[in-house]
Amino acid sequence: MRAVTAALIIPALNEARALRQVLEEIPRGVFGEIIVVDNGSTDDTAKVARSAGAKVVVEHRRGYGSACLAGISALPPEADVVVFMDADGSDLPSDADALIEPIAQDVADLVIGSRELGAAVTGSLSPHQRLGNRLAVWLVSLLYGHKYTDLGPFRAIRRSGLDRLGMRDKNFGWTIEMQIKAVQKGLRITEAPVAYRRRQAGQSKISGSLLGSAAAGAKILWTVAKYAIPGDPT
Repeated sequence: MRAVTAALIIPALNEARALRQVLEEIPRGVFGEIIVVDNGSTDDTAKVARSAGAKVVVEHRRGYGSACLAGISALPPEADVVVFMDADGSDLPSDADALIEPIAQDVADLVIGSRELGAAVTGSLSPHQRLGNRLAVWLVSLLYGHKYTDLGPFRAIRRSGLDRLGMRDKNFGWTIEMQIKAVQKGLRITEAPVAYRRRQAGQSKISGSLLGSAAAGAKILWTVAKYAIPGDPT
């Protein structure tokens, strides 16, 4: 296994209460840089991140993808593996090693943390989340020929592979865009089982409301369809 330098990107919008625990749980020595992207918070998200020693990037343009892109632009040049993790405490930071290891062993370029293969606490994923995920990955298998089990946001990707993808989506289509483009670009892809628990504080911006869930689901399905069309979709 070769040595790699990993950086962690955590998009965050009004997650001060949960973020403190998330940052405390990150194992020491795993990441050379921890970047928290404050996506226009009105609480103490940025203050909590700085007090824990994280680098704070402010991105006022709302959207999960916008926050991820801002984090990427702030990556240190030495980072050759990038890990994405949510700020709500549902992911277990201790699972990061399992995502990084296949890349460090040079057997994968993209590792998706699969909640379906791992242990999701009862109630941590709503029925409509599970149904939406399964529909999306079934469509990806049908249209792109690669079988995923999840669209889990906890994931690791080789920096050079990430650069090749040319990520564009500014909101809910970010995760599925990455997974589709990884197939199209020939990246070596695997999944690793990860644990998943109920968010530690507050309400999800997506699954916490019917409107948010519907908007996210529609954008994901639209993204799956648009990349199946020949050409270079914008």
